[in-house]
Amino acid sequence: MAFRAAIFDVDGVLVDSPHEQAWRDSLARLMAGPWASIVGQTSYAPGRFTSAVYQQHVAGKPREAGAHAALEYFGIPADQAHVQAYCDTKQAQLLDLIARGEFTAFDDAIRLLLRFKAAGIRIASASSSRNADLFLQRVPLARFAGEFGLFAPGATLLDMLDANVNGHAVAHGKPDPAIFLLAAAALHLEPAGCVVVEDAPAGVQAAKAGGMACIAVARHDDAAALRAAGADWVVPQLDALPSAAIRGVEKGD
Repeated sequence: MAFRAAIFDVDGVLVDSPHEQAWRDSLARLMAGPWASIVGQTSYAPGRFTSAVYQQHVAGKPREAGAHAALEYFGIPADQAHVQAYCDTKQAQLLDLIARGEFTAFDDAIRLLLRFKAAGIRIASASSSRNADLFLQRVPLARFAGEFGLFAPGATLLDMLDANVNGHAVAHGKPDPAIFLLAAAALHLEPAGCVVVEDAPAGVQAAKAGGMACIAVARHDDAAALRAAGADWVVPQLDALPSAAIRGVEKGD
């Protein structure tokens, strides 16, 4: 099928953001400090907050939902006070990491996005994170000029978007399809005309629940989980996406 638009998740797809580090370090700080008295009543230990736990319980969810899920997982009281303290601590940590430039962009995803853009495919970004734009506006495109032609001076990844629903409040986080349906609506397209690019099983499930095709990049050695979630294509990096899949998107009109 030919698609008219590609909707990209941000964290884990376009950028290797420090969200996971911020969630993990912030909880460690709280459990070693103001929450130290309840550690023995929980299952928490620093080494137990693994990447697998992050991907399964936190990744792709709005900030409050992610905090609630992490606290519940470790048996930490997930009342409003604890959730808010965790959110505030994590956000401060994340902003500090962004300010220090402690994140990288994934070249394979940028090349795929720019290839679609050059072919006339509409591009949207759909992340539950309210910080997603901060990352995208710090990814310059000048180094891709040799492959894709000149960009406007100072052009960034944020400038490539035809629609941007990053950080929009939706009733439910992934695997609910709300954020992707919002992106399709912002592009003035039916969901069936869109393909989503994701890296987390919950994101894949959200895309499929919204009636969209999904390209999944297995950046966490989780190809099996992405396939089980229903991804139409699963690749270890987006440069490995089959040419037939790329042509299917580029033939959109």
